[in-house]
This record gives sequence, C-alpha cells and structure tokens, in this order.
Amino acid sequence: MSDISTDIAAIRARAFEIIRAKSFGRKKIILASGRESDFYFDMKPTLMDPEGSHHVAELILGRLRGETVDTVGGVAVGAVPLVASVTTLSFLHKWPLPGFFVRKEVKDHGTRKLIDGQESIEGRDIAILEDVTTTGQSSMIAVDAARKSGGNVVLVLSIVDRQEGAEETYRAAGVRFDSIFKASEFLALP
Repeated sequence: MSDISTDIAAIRARAFEIIRAKSFGRKKIILASGRESDFYFDMKPTLMDPEGSHHVAELILGRLRGETVDTVGGVAVGAVPLVASVTTLSFLHKWPLPGFFVRKEVKDHGTRKLIDGQESIEGRDIAILEDVTTTGQSSMIAVDAARKSGGNVVLVLSIVDRQEGAEETYRAAGVRFDSIFKASEFLALP
C-alpha cells in the first residue's frame, strides 16, 4: 500500500469547502428518517464532482488505514458513487479494496441479488460507507445484509454525521461508527 497523502488537513479543508458549496443548505426539509430539519446535506453534487469525489475518497482511505478492512460497501443509491470512488482510488494507492452495494429490496429479475458487486462477501472484513447519517437506520440495512452473508462489519464510516442518533444506533448493534465531518462543523458557519 502506498502512502496516502500526508497533507490530510489540506485535503479535509478543501473537501469541507466543496461540501459547503455544493451539498449543504439551510431550509426546511423532511429527512429519510421522517424527521423535519432546517438544514440538509445532499452529497450527490459533491460525490459527482471530480475534485469532491477525489478528496472524500482520500479522506476515507486515510481513515481506513490501519483497519482490518478488505472490502467496502453500502446501501444503494447513496453509497454507490462513494464506494466507486474509494475502490478506484484504493487501486491507485496499491491497496485494492473491492466494493459492493446492498439493494433495499432483492432484485426481482436476473441474478435476484440483494448484495451486488461481488460474488461473495463471506469472511470479508467490511467497512460500510455512508454519505450522510442521521439515525443510522439506513446503513443498518447494509450492516444486517453483510452479516447475514457471512461478512464481518468492522466499521460504519460516514462522510457527514448529522449527530442525531447514529452513534447510539451502531453502538447498540455492536458496530463501531465514525465520520469524516460532523453537522456541527457546518452549522457553526455564519
């Protein structure tokens, strides 16, 4: 594995600015959890931006360094661009991490898979990636599916934690949780 950029502080600062400009907003919105909020994170514009995607993937690989992770995955649709950028960058860093995604429902045609992208994740050490966490329930779909498929979920890692219960959800499920950013960092902005 090659060294991941040593200037992680500069990468994090630039990623923060991209997320702030492209993915963070203040207005009334209903979250996936059903809760109402006066701020939101729509990470797709950041993850579809070449620079944003690259920096977020660098930060994730930097955080996963030292973990016993040999594959990454997450729930479709949110985790798909995230997993794709991390797997691509991992190859360039000579630490190839294959990826997978978990469908919310079993595919009703073709292979009828719930987990797609790899033939099997049995026996694999897994990091579940998430773009934004609120209560943590969304990524629990991926955690449960990975466990039922024989995978060992080592960590759930989110780009942004809204700090609204995800940490407690994962702790109760016996899964470590971390995030690159916290909502409070963005909310502190004028």
